[in-house]
Amino acid sequence: MGALALGVSAASAHHCFIPMYSLNGPTSPNWFVVSAQMGAEFEGIEAPTCDAAVAAGYAALRAEGLPVGIKIFEKMTIGDPKETGRMNPNGANGVGLEYFGADSQLPMEMVMTWVAAAEEEGC
Repeated sequence: MGALALGVSAASAHHCFIPMYSLNGPTSPNWFVVSAQMGAEFEGIEAPTCDAAVAAGYAALRAEGLPVGIKIFEKMTIGDPKETGRMNPNGANGVGLEYFGADSQLPMEMVMTWVAAAEEEGC
């Protein structure tokens, strides 16, 4: 997902992210959070933004078992394969630490699923 990896200043220096399955968790200034709706905006996709459409988008993500957002640690790159010489064996598996460079499809799947359901619901 180019915009999430390159177009967002906080994300541009980082190569990994953690999928979020709730947007209601604790917050921290150390993490940059990109919701599915925000991801659609970053991609330049115009989707309905009324409450019903937004809710339908997030309901579709939950039904598909997809994340509702991603978070990127802002202070440093975590799980850096350059430091260890290899990627984290628990990374890039759709559950925990994911790598933009490993061509993780989760961010785009998340955004496109949210958009499709929001558009289907309409306003």
